[in-house]
Amino acid sequence: MTSLTLVRRIRARPSIVFDALTTPAGIAEWWGPDLGPVLLAETDVRIGGRFRVRFRMLDGTEHESAGEYLEIVEPKRLVMSWQWTNGGEPEEAGEMSRIEIDLKRIETGTEITFTHARLRTQASRASHERGWAGALDKLVRHCSTEHFA
Repeated sequence: MTSLTLVRRIRARPSIVFDALTTPAGIAEWWGPDLGPVLLAETDVRIGGRFRVRFRMLDGTEHESAGEYLEIVEPKRLVMSWQWTNGGEPEEAGEMSRIEIDLKRIETGTEITFTHARLRTQASRASHERGWAGALDKLVRHCSTEHFA
């Protein structure tokens, strides 16, 4: 098992970033590694609640993931299980991994620390790192267009 951690700084309040992480409208703005569309975003943000997101990449492939919310500390922390239900990395088929997102208020907005743990292989880790890096860059752009205070 392996994990990856990515850190970004976003010029927006933690509450704005948290909303982008947990609402279907917010998720539709940033999920996925490239500029392809989010086709479906469902969230039930409560401990034991589930999420499901389906997106299409620019190459036409579709991917879907789902999981359960395990820990919610609004607007500071979000922990959820993660599983590919369509597409994704073959090494991860049928496997459950874990995502931990921590939001820290900083002078210029929010520092987000995103960890995807319990990945099975280094190849899967590298692929997920590329994917999440693209998605988090979109999250930064989306949230930074919101007002900051």
